Amino acid sequence: MPMYKKSLIVLLVLVVAALGGTAYGLRDSSDAETLAEGTAQEEQAADVVVYVTGAVNKPGVVTLKDGARVADAVQACGGLLPTAASDKLNMAQALKDGQQIRVPEKAGAKNANQGKSDGKDSKSGGKSGGAGDGAQGVVNINTADEKELDSLPGVGPAMAKRIVEYRESNGGFQSPEELKKVRGIGDAKFEKMKERVSI
Repeated sequence: MPMYKKSLIVLLVLVVAALGGTAYGLRDSSDAETLAEGTAQEEQAADVVVYVTGAVNKPGVVTLKDGARVADAVQACGGLLPTAASDKLNMAQALKDGQQIRVPEKAGAKNANQGKSDGKDSKSGGKSGGAGDGAQGVVNINTADEKELDSLPGVGPAMAKRIVEYRESNGGFQSPEELKKVRGIGDAKFEKMKERVSI
């Protein structure tokens, strides 16, 4: 009889140990699942959103992985335009969430294009013809600098600056008519310039 009791005690100890091991294993697996869920959420939150403007093919807001560089943002916007001054931009700079990247244009590219226009006009009509051609050019209000905006009818240096400030704080223009939201541009002024603006 004592031998039977000893066997029964040993059996009970083994059963309790088995149940304890199973409970411990279940708890560890649930902790692992919670950890995996937390890691997945951290990965989703690790994206950065940046606004790219200037001399790129498709300016706009892009979402990239954390650790992305300026070069990645430019690539996500269709790459650089031929007129881009890429040497004035640090392509290796790490991106921060909410950052704006402005890709500048080469000063020589604008002057060269204007020189070609002036050359053609000088043959046909002299200096006034060159000015007339410049006045008829279409200006992209999402990429133009203050000097280009200043060439629009009814826009001076102060107004050009307000247009750039509005564009940068609102993420670019969605339509030419949105220019009327800039302080100082009403229906009459917009009518004068609407044929010369694009997005």
